This record gives sequence, C-alpha cells and structure tokens, in this order.
Amino acid sequence: MSKISACKVKLKLYFDTCQIDTITFNIFINVYWQFIFYKLTLFNNIAIYLQLISDAIWRLIINIDKNMIIVEVTTQLQQELALALEAANNAHKAATDDQSVAETQYDTLAIEQSYLAEGQSRRVDEIKYAIKNLTDFPWKLSQGKSQVVVGSLVQMEKDLAKQHWYFIAPAAGGYRCKFAQDKVMVNITVITPHSPMGAALLGKEFDDEVILTVGNNKMADYIIAIE
Repeated sequence: MSKISACKVKLKLYFDTCQIDTITFNIFINVYWQFIFYKLTLFNNIAIYLQLISDAIWRLIINIDKNMIIVEVTTQLQQELALALEAANNAHKAATDDQSVAETQYDTLAIEQSYLAEGQSRRVDEIKYAIKNLTDFPWKLSQGKSQVVVGSLVQMEKDLAKQHWYFIAPAAGGYRCKFAQDKVMVNITVITPHSPMGAALLGKEFDDEVILTVGNNKMADYIIAIE
C-alpha cells in the first residue's frame, strides 16, 4: 500500500469512529484531494503532506501510553510468577519426598521429579528476569525516534483496520494486552529484538517494506506508524 492509500484508510477509520457517513467522507476526500493537487505538484510532497494531516487527526483518537503497556504486562508476569513459584515449590517437595526414592533400578520417578523441579525453577528465573528488564529499561530513550528501536510501538499496514500494534521490548515476548481508546480497541503484542518479527523491524523507518520469512513462506508488509 502506498503512503497516500494508507493515509486515506486512517482518515476513513477516523470518520467511522466519529460515525460520519460515507457521503460526507467522500466529499471531504474529494475536496481535500483537489486542494492538495492545487497546492503541491510533486507526488512525494503530496504523500508527506497527507501523512502529516492524517497522523495528526489519528492521534486525536489513538494515544497509546507505553507506561500502561508496561504496567499491564508486568502485572501479567507477576501473576504468572506466583503460579510458577507455587509449582516450583511443589515440584521440589515431590522430588525430595520419601515416596520418590527409587525402589528398583528401573524406577525413574525421582529423576522425573527432579527434572520437573529444575524446569519450574528455570521458569521462575525467566519471569523474574523479564520483570526486571521491563521495569529497569530506559523507555524514554525511544521517544522521538524515526527508526524502530527497542521501546517503539509499530503498526503495519495490514494491522491498521484491527488496530494492532507491536511493542518492541527487551523481554516478555508473546504477551498481549488491550486498551480502549474512546470507541477504538487497541491491541498490543509484545515482541523482542530476538524474535523474527522484532529482528525484521529494528532499524526500519516509516513506509519501509518489512519482509518476514517463516519456514518456506515469505510475508511482506509496510510500516505505517512508529510511536
């Protein structure tokens, strides 16, 4: 999708949110389009001008607070940590219980319980690591960046209609959260720089093409917003 097409989609979503009918929207687009062609002649200038206008309007109804994302994801991690700690304690007790002692050379219950306890303890460490990284990361360093960096909120062209964004974080990849912005539900997926999508986005700018290869499938999309 071109810059102009993406911006027109943004404007259409804005009008839909405000419950403005299609006829009014088409009149607005036609008049606005004539004004743009009258004022500017180069295609790139038209795209840039329309981008600025549509982004300004869109931000009136879409204003994502990154602190809210961090708090929500951290809350999910804290809840998962409590469950993981309980599971780790139970697994450790089971591994050291008298009933877990091998009665024959073929009895592997004790070994299985110890592996389970080790796995649960590792999961506890991973969650603690994720919480620490989220709370200690200097998120303000990502503000005002034109390129995608850790801390950026990125939206792809194919995700515009459903208002889905990627939040690039140093940890907690795969966690999701939702926020209501007036009448719009914003969906956030946390990804890390080590994930295929995160690695593909880092360093990209607005309107850059992003190519993601998953197995034998290659998917291409365009960046339409970086916050």
